[in-house]
Amino acid sequence: MTSTINRDVREVIREEPLMHRPILEALANGPLTVPEIAEAIARPSDEVMFWVMGMRRYAKLVELREPTDDGYFLYADATSGARS
Repeated sequence: MTSTINRDVREVIREEPLMHRPILEALANGPLTVPEIAEAIARPSDEVMFWVMGMRRYAKLVELREPTDDGYFLYADATSGARS
């Protein structure tokens, strides 16, 4: 995966609406952590974190209550019936 160290945060945030579909498609088979989503859509985890937080804010994703053993929270499509 590529690093976004030289990418402007504003550029990453502007891409959020374009990333909704790939993220939701990655979550179609069940909840995933941010690193798992990043791997599934082949994008850096730091960018995926911005997009997931935006989608969570606007109720497109839900964060499940318990973190994994690695300390990551699982995220699910808000319309899939998964609730925190």
